[in-house]
Amino acid sequence: MNTLHVKKGDIVVVLSGKDKGKKGKIITALPSEDKVIVEGVNMATRHKKPRRRTDPGGIMHQETPLRACKVMHLCPKCSKPTRHSVGILADGSRQRRCKHCKEPI
Repeated sequence: MNTLHVKKGDIVVVLSGKDKGKKGKIITALPSEDKVIVEGVNMATRHKKPRRRTDPGGIMHQETPLRACKVMHLCPKCSKPTRHSVGILADGSRQRRCKHCKEPI
């Protein structure tokens, strides 16, 4: 099983593609496919047919998976895209930190 450098709930910025520069929160991480779904990024149009009388049909817009290598963490303190480093705390647990300002991510 693959591991990703980002996880669900992280704020990321898109590095390349049609949505380059957009920021968003990761809704879903798919490590087996090496992809992530970012809120408001890589939108696709789906034509949905109503299956019941109460179901709305029409044109729906939804996020589609994006390669994980195309996104990078956005530091909450310095607002820069950054790789993360791992710091060991006194109790032995690990903590992800920004490479620029050394603050926890």
